[in-house]
Parts: sequence; structure tokens; C-alpha cells
Amino acid sequence: MPASSSHRRVSLVLLFVALCLIAVNMRSPITGVGPLLEQISASTGRPLSVLSLMTSVPVLSWAIVSSLAHPLTRRFGMRRVVLVALIVLAIGSIARSLPGVAAEVSMWTGTVLIGAAIAILNVLLPAIVKRSFGARTTLVTGAYSALLAGCGAITSSLVVPISHAVSGGEGAAGWRVALVAATVTLPFAIAAWVWHLRQVGPEVPVPPRAADAPRERSVWGDRTAWLIGGYMGTQSTMFYAMLTWTAPFSRSHGFSEVTAGNHTMLFQILGVAGSVLLPFAMRGRLERWMPALVPVFGLIGTTGLMLFPQWINVWLVAQGLTSGAALTLTLALMASRARDHHTASALSGMSQSVGYVIAGMAPLVFGWLHTLTGGWTASFGYVIAILLTQLTLGLFVGRGRRVFD
Repeated sequence: MPASSSHRRVSLVLLFVALCLIAVNMRSPITGVGPLLEQISASTGRPLSVLSLMTSVPVLSWAIVSSLAHPLTRRFGMRRVVLVALIVLAIGSIARSLPGVAAEVSMWTGTVLIGAAIAILNVLLPAIVKRSFGARTTLVTGAYSALLAGCGAITSSLVVPISHAVSGGEGAAGWRVALVAATVTLPFAIAAWVWHLRQVGPEVPVPPRAADAPRERSVWGDRTAWLIGGYMGTQSTMFYAMLTWTAPFSRSHGFSEVTAGNHTMLFQILGVAGSVLLPFAMRGRLERWMPALVPVFGLIGTTGLMLFPQWINVWLVAQGLTSGAALTLTLALMASRARDHHTASALSGMSQSVGYVIAGMAPLVFGWLHTLTGGWTASFGYVIAILLTQLTLGLFVGRGRRVFD
């Protein structure tokens, strides 16, 4: 085997390991919040409806920051921007859990920093995969999406026992330590990415456009990009609504706090199965129809929760499979509907910005409907409406048309 080919294989393996470690930390800082909402409420005195913003604020910040990722990479290079985002994520995770007189300020500041950092990572990872892995894009995307969902699920299950171990579930110390513990692997992700940077060397940023050069086409004016953005928003809406409210829904039906956390984990762990299975399901003619077929399982699960909540485990399986498969599918669309990694970066930033504008209010709207009606039917009706919209959009994004075609 030629030395250059061997070196490239080693570099790709190192890159894959680094991407996996990054993915481990891209949902855990958020998925740990839902099961701890009651503890945070008791500690801070804030109602659950307000504290649900701890999930909504990061998602809304993704809507704002996602569109900035592509210009930043053109100026500083993808690899450097990813490194800075990982450092900001670490700072935000620590700030969110700081005690003291300014605890509430640091909690919300840390939450914003976490959202901004993950926004950049959300946008750039599909572009990096597009550039480095080529024909294996869907397979690699499925692998890191599965880790992203799986570790988020494990976090949902562990944060409550960790908080109880620290303070018996009483006071502020328990939930603060649990949220920091959710990012315990982040230093390893930073170290792996630094190692990758040293292996591949410095990245040459894209030179500024000359004054007389023709202006680049913008993905914001492309119909296919808007369809992918809408699909991104609808698939994220169900995920973040259920991520925040599965535990309170479970508690309202008599389950313990630990069991409610496990229900949140079940929803997410089935997302891992959905992420892993999707690349194998997208074969032949099914690839065309998969974006429309995936939401059907979510419709079954959401309707079941609304009508037969005593079978919560069954319905969370259906919802989880939908969530994981839809996430991997959306990330794969961002790469496959672009002709090069620069377009993939722009498409990823635009579609995630649009998508998270749609999804960012999901936990608030879901909670507001629950508070307004005193039940769960209207809230799940909202999720069903979103899933029907996702199904409709899926009929269009399943076509092979690329951005700028």
C-alpha cells in the first residue's frame, strides 16, 4: 500500500474518532435538562413553563447562529471554528451550573453559550463528512447521529441518579453536578480534535471575493434548500417537545422521577436504532419515499400517547425510531443535496437556521397548550399537526433534486 494512501486511511480513522467524540457531547448538555426540571424548579423557585426555556433557548440560538457558521469557516477554516466551538461549549457547560449570588445569570448565560457552540457543530459536521468521506457520507452520518442520540439518551437516564447521589435530590447541588457530569467526555473530544488538527496541518481559508468577481449564488433563494429547512424544523419539533415533556407527562400518570427519566431515555435510545437502521433502509426505490415514510411511525406513537398513555413504552418506541431516523435523514440530505462541501456548509447553515426557528418554540408551545387546557390532548395534537407537515414535505425532499439545479 502506498505511504500516502496509508496516511490518508489513518487520518480518516482519526477524524472519524474525533467526530464520534464530538457527537457524544452535542446533545447531552440539553437532554439532561428535562428529567431535572422539577429539581431545578424547587431550587430556583421558577415554574416549569419558564424553565422549559433551558431547552428552547439553545434551539432558538441555533436558529440565530447557524447562518453565521458558513461565513466563519470561509474566513478562519472549518477545523479552527470547530475547535473554538468545542471550547465555548465547555465554558458554557461550566457556567450553567455555577452556584452563588449570580447563579441565575450564569445559568442562562451558560445556556446561551451551549446553544451557540452546538449550533456551529451542527452546521459544520455534515460539511466535514461531505468533504472527507464522499460515498460513505450516509453511513458515517448514521454512525455519529447514533452516538449523538444514544449518549443523549444515557444522559437523560443518569442525571437524576447522579443528582440524588450528590444531595438526595434536595437543594441546588444535585442538579448542578449532574448537568456538569453530562459533559464529562468533552475534554476528550477537544483533545481528539487537536490531535486531528496536528495530523492534517493548517487549513487554508477561502480568500476574500474580489470586488469585480461575480457574486456567489445564495442558498436562501433556492427552493430545495427551503424544503430541507422545513423538513429539518418539523423533525426537530417532535424531538425537542418530547425531550422536554416526556418526563413531566410520565410523572403526571403516576410514574416515579427515576422511571420518568428512563422514559426520556427510552425515547432517545430508540433514536439510536432509527439512526443505525436508516442507511440500510434507504435502498432502491425506498430511498425516494423514505422522507415521507419516517413520520408515519411518529404519528402512530403520538396518537397512542394521546389515547392510551398506559402503554407509554410502546408509543415511545415508535416516536424514538422516527426521531433518530429523521435526524440522520435530514443530515444526509444536507450533504447529498449539495455538489461540494462549500455548498453543503451553506445549505447546512441555512436549513438549520430555518429549522430551529420552527423547532425552537416547540417546548414552549407544547407546555403552553398543556397549561391552558390542563391536559395533554391539545399538546399532542400540536405534535401530530407538525408530523403531518413533515410527511408532506417529505414527498418533495425525497426527489433527487440538488441545490442550484
